[in-house]
Amino acid sequence: MKPATQLTLAATAVALALGAGYWAGSRSAGDAHPAASVTAPAANDPAGSSAVPSEAAITPGERKLLYYRNPMGLPDTSPVPKKDSMGMDYIPVYADDRPDDAGVVAVSSARMQTLGVRTALVETRSVDRAVRAAGRVELDERAQVVVAPRFEGWIERLHVSAVGDPVRKGQPLFTTYSPELQSAGEELRIAERLARDSGASDAVAGESAQRLADATRARLRNLEVAGQTAPRQTFHSPANGVVLEKAAVQGARFMPGEALFRIGDLSQVWVIADVYERDLARLRVGQSATVSLDAFPGRRLEARVGYLYPTLDTATRSTRVRLELDNRDGLLRPGMYAQVELASGNAQPVTTVPDSAVIDDGQRQVVLLALGDGRFRPQPVRLGARGGDFVEVLEGVKPGERVVVSANFLIDSESQLKAALSNLTEAGTDAAAEHGAHQAAAITYHAEGTIEAIDVAASSVTLTHGDIPALNWPPMTMDFTLADPALAKGIAPGSPVRFEFNERGAGEYVITRIERLSTVQAPAPGSAHGGH
Repeated sequence: MKPATQLTLAATAVALALGAGYWAGSRSAGDAHPAASVTAPAANDPAGSSAVPSEAAITPGERKLLYYRNPMGLPDTSPVPKKDSMGMDYIPVYADDRPDDAGVVAVSSARMQTLGVRTALVETRSVDRAVRAAGRVELDERAQVVVAPRFEGWIERLHVSAVGDPVRKGQPLFTTYSPELQSAGEELRIAERLARDSGASDAVAGESAQRLADATRARLRNLEVAGQTAPRQTFHSPANGVVLEKAAVQGARFMPGEALFRIGDLSQVWVIADVYERDLARLRVGQSATVSLDAFPGRRLEARVGYLYPTLDTATRSTRVRLELDNRDGLLRPGMYAQVELASGNAQPVTTVPDSAVIDDGQRQVVLLALGDGRFRPQPVRLGARGGDFVEVLEGVKPGERVVVSANFLIDSESQLKAALSNLTEAGTDAAAEHGAHQAAAITYHAEGTIEAIDVAASSVTLTHGDIPALNWPPMTMDFTLADPALAKGIAPGSPVRFEFNERGAGEYVITRIERLSTVQAPAPGSAHGGH
């Protein structure tokens, strides 16, 4: 084969390969953006930098592109695709997904399945208004007595010798011997004999003896043995009940005031329940209640509220409620765990939503209304009574509407983000004009440096500059955004330049003017400056 023929065939193959690559790239670009067709302006067309696709250029069925917004939420928009200083693409904003004042959020069906979005109907039902609390069985403090002798002595005999033994009122408990009682008895007998014998012969002595006898009787009354002068005393139970505590031991010595027996009447007991602060307004003295015990499954005991304690536990935000129960059959034992349910309110049907549908951030209560077709809107509500898994809604929703009961926090967060973006753009639809006005009012800084790299597609340039006193910047290398890619035309990396820039957002600095310096004008370190 001749060399010319070989050269012709090679050129044809290269042309075919280039044509196939162009056709594949065109197909890929069209598939990547099927919803919008936007023609980017030429880099050397200054007017094209602010052009936005017109309605006439958009074919039916395509979405209308408004602008591109900063991916980090900064107040910066662009009419054409661009990247931020971190290299992230700006996000397109279309007319049909622009947020409105109601904060409606549109979620695709695929994303709804990913998030696990579930909804429920707003229904009319009776809210279970019963107040439930945990409690414990305790002794009736008013039905407890202590047996404590008021004199010193010894226990000669125990008649009741075990804790838990039932006793009756008047039943002997123990017998004591006391030298103190024996001495007081002898003293009383001597005083009475002196008063009797000297009453006729010596009136003064008889009167003194009488006063001594009276004092001795008073001391015996204070020792609770009035009328008994024997050194041995038997103590009896002062009430019906059971022995709760027993310190008496046969043959042991006891001191005045020492509690030897504690007896309690268990025919009526208390249940002390801890009720949360939010439920206190629904309680009152005399209110009926039911008590369930783990010891007797399925059995419910009737009780009533006897007392609401006046203090609140600051750690648990609860207060104690006392319920009184009849216990003549002896089933209830102090220390038992109990579940208390106090009836409250009526059973009138009211508008309710599931408790999981309510979003409460401390300042507002909202639910997310499902509008259909994947659209959701936050709706403020005013809540009423809570009961079980449902909560009463006084205002905000009507029966038959649907609310989100799962993934509602994620949708609500997106709604608030869209509302914030709406506030940034609601002053006008021309975001580029607002951006231009902000740029004009920004402070302009002047500096000199050396070009390190240029990215025309991203409209960014990397510069090494000297210190900038106006911003308290030391010499460093950093990225700047070009207001127009054409500003870097004709400037190669490594070139010394003088440039002007301003700040257009948090951390974004945009070069508005740049010119190349000659080699002899190359800036020395620290020659940069800032000004207005």
